[in-house]
Amino acid sequence: MSTRIGIVGLPNAGKSSLFNALTQAGAQAANYPFTTIEPNVAVVAVPDRRLDQVADTVSASELVYDTIDFHDIAGLVAGAHKGEGLGNKFLGHIRETHALVHVVRAHHDDNVIHPEGAVDPVHDIETVETELALSDLEAADRRVDRVAKAVKAGSREAVAEESWLREVIDALQHGKPARSVEVAEPARAAAHSLGLLTSKPVLFVANVEEGSDEVPPEIAAYAEAAGAAAMALSARTEAELAELDDAEAAAMRSELGLSGEGGLERLARSAFSLLELLAFFTAGEAKPAQSWHLTRGATAWHAAGAIHTDIQKGFVRAEVIGCEELVAAGGYAAARDLGTLRLEGRDYVMADGDVINIKFSR
Repeated sequence: MSTRIGIVGLPNAGKSSLFNALTQAGAQAANYPFTTIEPNVAVVAVPDRRLDQVADTVSASELVYDTIDFHDIAGLVAGAHKGEGLGNKFLGHIRETHALVHVVRAHHDDNVIHPEGAVDPVHDIETVETELALSDLEAADRRVDRVAKAVKAGSREAVAEESWLREVIDALQHGKPARSVEVAEPARAAAHSLGLLTSKPVLFVANVEEGSDEVPPEIAAYAEAAGAAAMALSARTEAELAELDDAEAAAMRSELGLSGEGGLERLARSAFSLLELLAFFTAGEAKPAQSWHLTRGATAWHAAGAIHTDIQKGFVRAEVIGCEELVAAGGYAAARDLGTLRLEGRDYVMADGDVINIKFSR
């Protein structure tokens, strides 16, 4: 299943501009609310420089990067949980994503209208977070009433779910997100099914002034308190860079004093980190070099399933090597001679950057 990231925020926060910059998909961007009604979706290849090095080392035929589905979701407003500003529809779109990128306006361009009249990043964050929390509170209240019957019947799962729901309701009422409440194992399936909005990992993206890539202190502090991550970029700058070739973009970044790494790479790495995903690679001479992602703690058997279910069913063993070791050795043959190319069984726990070749029976 592809990784789905929802881009959310207040109207005119810079969501669609960021989406355009990252995907070059041409989502409409305009200086008034609700430009985006249906969520724009773009499947975006995520570059990984480690895969580039692996491909060169083994003389791969082509590069195939893993992808993220970015969903550009229309701006939320106060009262969205009651349907204000098409809120119910927008909240439904958010529910379908794995994680959220919450774009927060932190620049002071007078030519861009602010829906509430003044730029106040923390207030803007709280407006959106409050709507998500109120929507979750309604959902949790409804669910706990339904679970009560199963609890009376003595269902272990129902007892665990009710306990979790009551903790979630208490947390939400005290301004804390659902993700702050630990889910006991018997309740995990029910929690996943309910899909509370504030249970999703969040990356706050400060849309800063051109030439800056520093997260404003107040946004960093809010993110830390909320158990979320934060980064900064200028959506306008990234949009301009997206129109340049690699050399021109690198020169512009240098002139502006920005990181040499592109906005997509930084955002994608942060998004994968939020979801506790690790990257692994497959590559061979005259064969594609491809990147994949797995939940941390997954095994070689799970990696086989990510590649193809038939490979997983016929799993025999796996040849595994870290990407840096493979590049340092200069190829598989040399790595085998050095003893850094290892044979592992199905229960081997994958590490970030592993290059794997799975032997399987047909």
